[in-house]
Amino acid sequence: MKLFNDDTLNNRPLVLAGPCSAESEQQMLDTARALAAAGIKIFRAGVWKPRTKPGGFEGIGTPALEWLAKVKQETGMLTATEVATERHVRQAVDSGVDVLWIGARTSANPFAVQEIADALASYPQERRDSLVVLVKNPVNPDLELWIGAMERISRAGITRLGAIHRGFSSYGKHIYRNPPKWRIPIELHRRLPDLPIICDPSHIGGKRELIGPLSQQALDMGFDGLIIESHCNPACALSDKDQQVTPDVLAYILNTLVLRDSNSTTESLGLLRQQIDRLDDELLEILAKRMRVARDIGRYKRENGMPVVQPGRYNSLMHNRVTVGEAMGMSAEFVGSVLAAIHEESVRQQLEICNGEKAD
Repeated sequence: MKLFNDDTLNNRPLVLAGPCSAESEQQMLDTARALAAAGIKIFRAGVWKPRTKPGGFEGIGTPALEWLAKVKQETGMLTATEVATERHVRQAVDSGVDVLWIGARTSANPFAVQEIADALASYPQERRDSLVVLVKNPVNPDLELWIGAMERISRAGITRLGAIHRGFSSYGKHIYRNPPKWRIPIELHRRLPDLPIICDPSHIGGKRELIGPLSQQALDMGFDGLIIESHCNPACALSDKDQQVTPDVLAYILNTLVLRDSNSTTESLGLLRQQIDRLDDELLEILAKRMRVARDIGRYKRENGMPVVQPGRYNSLMHNRVTVGEAMGMSAEFVGSVLAAIHEESVRQQLEICNGEKAD
């Protein structure tokens, strides 16, 4: 499925870039000029900004659509913005915005998505055919909800439809702001192989230094493009300043990306190592979660006067887990040594709790 008539835009990777929020006409034009000079063809900016709590910057709103129109007129770039209501759709489409995206909070709400779909369906088919609509994954890791949102938009007569993977919200501390859970977009691609999928490394990482590595990971995994937040002065941004880069830095990131042959059937050693790195990150996060549970167990044992080490439980766990590990193709010695190390660390942390020392 092609998102654009212009084949140069469909070349991999497709890149949408621009500030998280439209803040002023000057900010928009300064950023757009620099991005256009770097070869970016699609300018993105949030006109309406859903915030987690009231009181934050919620976007300029309708007047910013005029700034997007000026960007388009001056630079020749296509323009993109987020829509969450019927009114947003009508104002954005009527002002000439080329690309609409549905955000993670909205895509999680079938009523909201249907409202957007109904608004799109009210336009003549010729206008619908000219629009590109991208749907971000819901905040929660629900593939069916994501696919359902795209089905609603497709049934509205939108023929240029794509997905944006922006990671998933989760509780607690993580390496990423929104852990990517790569298996979900991989399954999406398996289910809908012709659907273009764009990665949002800005929202996945939450930190500008993670944008480059995440972008490379996405391209290595076959994503069709990237949507990246870029601001002429990120330190002064009114929203998400930590995950925005200047146009110059963005150009550097894009120039350092390695584009692999999508038709190649042999993975390079570098790609395999990147998969190992991702799995190691996931292992560390899982181990951290396990240790948090171990500390909770330590508190329970302290409150109830129970000993930290309970040999019967440990022996049963070792036997069962080693058997499962062997069935998965791992040696008993390896599985036993890993479990012993995990148990030793769990005991250490529980002892800290039982002795009244701070374990967190």
